[in-house]
Amino acid sequence: MNRVKQAIAQWQREMPELDLLPMEVVGYMKTTQLLTQERLQAFFKEYGLQLGEFDVLATLRRSGAPYRLGPTQLFETLMVSSGGMTSRLDRLEKAGLIVRSPNPEDRRGTLVSLTEEGLALMNRVVPRHVENEARMLAALSREEQQALGELLSKLLEGLVDET
Repeated sequence: MNRVKQAIAQWQREMPELDLLPMEVVGYMKTTQLLTQERLQAFFKEYGLQLGEFDVLATLRRSGAPYRLGPTQLFETLMVSSGGMTSRLDRLEKAGLIVRSPNPEDRRGTLVSLTEEGLALMNRVVPRHVENEARMLAALSREEQQALGELLSKLLEGLVDET
C-alpha cells in the first residue's frame, strides 16, 4: 500500500466523519512533486547542473537569439529572489555557461547571455530532458497526460486567483 493510501486509511479510521478526498489529492500531488524533483535533480547532476541553474539556462535559451535577458526578467520569470538569482548567475558564469555584460540601454543595468558553451549544452540537454520527463509520465497515456495537464492548469489558476 502506498504512503498516501495508508495515511488516508488511518485518518478514515480515526476521523471517519471527515471528507478526506482533498487530503488524498494533495498528498498525491506532494509525493509526485517530491519524486519528480528528485529525478530531475539526478538528471541535471549528470550535466553538472542544479535544477535552478538549468531553469536559468532554459529561460535564456527559450528567449530566442541572442539568448540574453536582464537579471530582473530572469528572477521574475523564475520566481526567485534577487539574491538567489545572483548566486545562480555566479555559479553559471564561473562554469563558463553565461556571461554578464553592461546593458547598452541602461548604464546601471547588466544583461545575462548564454555563452557558446551554454547554448551548446542547452541544445544537448533539452531534448534529453524532455525524454526524461516523458519517462516520468509513461504510466499515463497521452490523453491522460493532456487531461492531467488541463486539470493542473485549472488548479494552478485557482490557486493564483486566491493570492
